Formats: sequence, C-alpha cells, structure tokens
Amino acid sequence: MHIANIKTEILNFLDSLKNRLFSLSCDFYHNPETGLKEYKTSAACVAILEEFGFTADKAVAGLETAFKAAFGNGRPAIAFLVEMDALPQIGHGCGHNISGVASLGAAIAVSQAIPKIGGNVVVLGTPAEEIGVGKIAMIKAGLFNGLDCAMMTHPSSKRMVTRIFLGLIRLNLHFKGRASHASAYPEEGINALDAVIQTFNSISALRQQLRSDVRIHGIITDGGVAPNILPEKASASFYVRAKDLDELYAVKEKVLNCARGAALATGCQLTVEEGSDINAPLKINKALADTYRRQLEFLGLREDDFPMDKNAGSSDIGNVSQVLPTIHPHILLKRGINIHTKEFADATIAADGENAIMEGARCLALTAAELISDKALLENVKRDFSDGGGV
Repeated sequence: MHIANIKTEILNFLDSLKNRLFSLSCDFYHNPETGLKEYKTSAACVAILEEFGFTADKAVAGLETAFKAAFGNGRPAIAFLVEMDALPQIGHGCGHNISGVASLGAAIAVSQAIPKIGGNVVVLGTPAEEIGVGKIAMIKAGLFNGLDCAMMTHPSSKRMVTRIFLGLIRLNLHFKGRASHASAYPEEGINALDAVIQTFNSISALRQQLRSDVRIHGIITDGGVAPNILPEKASASFYVRAKDLDELYAVKEKVLNCARGAALATGCQLTVEEGSDINAPLKINKALADTYRRQLEFLGLREDDFPMDKNAGSSDIGNVSQVLPTIHPHILLKRGINIHTKEFADATIAADGENAIMEGARCLALTAAELISDKALLENVKRDFSDGGGV
C-alpha cells in the first residue's frame, strides 16, 4: 500500500482515539505521581497497550514502574518513549501527561499499520525524568538495544522541532573544619561555612571566563547549626551544565578547583560526592528532525522561529540520543506560559491539552510510518547519527 494511504489510515485511526487519549491524560493530571512512584500511571499505560495487542514486560531495568511493550517483530524497530512522572506539589507542570499519552497514541496508531508495512513498534515507559535516572537505567539494562530510532515529544509554549538539551553533572561538596565558640575561642576553630562561601565566590568569578552555553548553579545544603558555633561541617550542591561533553567535563574540573582552593584557603578538608550518572547533551539528528518537520508541514502546522539553544535545560533523553537516533520535538500546548508551573499543568486538561496530544501523536506516528516504509530514509538517519548529527 502506498505511504500516502497508510498515513491517511493512521490519521483516521488517531481521530477515532482522540477522546480516549484525552481522557487518559486527564486521569494522569488528577492522579499525579512523582518519579519512581508512577504505579497507577504505568499500569494504565500498559493496560491500553495490551488492549491493542501489545505484549508488555513490566518492572524492567530494576525499576518498578518502567515497562517495555512491543507490537510486531524484526526491523525496523521504532521506539516511542513515555514519560510518566509529575512534579512535587505542582503535579503535571512539565506536561508528561501530554507527552506520554501522545507517544501511546502514536504507537497504537502505527501498530495498526504494521501488518501492511512491517516492522516493530516498541513502547518504553521511562520513569523519573525529573530525577534524570529512568532512561539511563534502561540503557544500562539493554532495553534500547536492537532499536533503530527513539522518539517522543514534549509540550511547550512554542512549537520547535529541534531544541538542545545541556549535559548535566551533579556535584555535592562537603567541607569539614573544626567547631569552636564563635566569640570566646574563634581562633581555635576552622569555619567550614567560609569554605562553602569562598567556593561560591570563586565560581562567580569563574563565570566571566566560561562559554555562553555553560550554566553553574548551586545551593548551600548545610551551613551550620547556630551563629555562635563556628560550623564544623558545611555542604553545597551544584549543577554544572554545558552543551557538549568535553566542555562539561572541563567545567566540572574548574568547579572542583574552586572548591579545592577554598578548602586550602580555609584549612578545611573537602569531600566530593558526584552523581553516579550524568545527563548527556542531546545529539541532534538532522535527517530525523527533517522527517518530523515534513509531517508538521503536511498537517498544516508551522514551526516557531525560536533559537534552539535559548532557555535550554537538561534531560535523560540526551543519554538516549547518544546511543541511537533520537528526536524530541516540542509541541505547542499554550503560548505565554512556562513549564513547571501550576498554570502549565492546568492547561493540559483544557482544549489546548487535547490539541497538543493530537499534534504529538499525529506527527510521531507519521514520522515512524515513513521510517518503516522507506529503507533509504532510515539509512540516512543512521548515517547522520554515525556522522555526529547536527543541524
């Protein structure tokens, strides 16, 4: 069957599923679950996939709420990623109820075409994106092995096909000094809080010598127990971000040098606790992005003119993009609002939310259908990945 006819069937099927998908997203909104606790959300995702003939494995990669579901067999194997976690207090202020359901809808729609076009549709339920651990654990467990592409969308105040994500390293710095009475015997103490403050000051001076994409931000997590006691212990937590791994590691070392210098200057002992895994930068795949962009144009939608490197954050989707071709477009939820807010969460259950789900599901499904049907296109995507991607 011609790809144009396949696309028409996919879009018609998604239209028939529209109310069901929006209802599921609203259920997720009203029952938000934070990272690694997405029990009801994960179960509901698996249930609808099994209803449409997917075979599912639950609690994969040692994560109780992670799952892998598949329809079809062989290659190409296209993965749709489902993020499920909400934010503490805010709920679905990051819109994972939108993006997750869009991936479910796309996967189910493409599965209806598998008997005609072949291939394999895989759905990976990836917990705890906000913590940045789910996809990394699933990569280590081999759940991305044997896949040709991975894709998902994310709701936003703008429509963007390509958007960078910065690499992220987490650092916890612990300083140990010597306690003493701050008034009676200050000369006998070593103030650990001074070391923390000096670290912050050194990092502030460092910023003027860093690239524009680099971000360093931190908080004091332990500053002592009372004003009249020189703090024996003090700690700070920092995030270091950059858009490529070489720069990320280089800046991390500069931050550690700031802490080492502060420890030396104050006479404190420094202990560094580094997060076990980094969030890697997103590796852009031009061929895959262009394929998605064609679907936007096919549907009569226009991408916003917005710098791809502006207001960038970090996500474990970057780690996925380092191991196979990946796309993470931003779909339009509502203009003029910011993610990680209650206003953003509330928009997901309005008409804007329904429109965003359908935009994401349609574009992802049509992109996957082209990749499965066009062997040359898929090879071009893989070649772009091997060559380093880029736009």
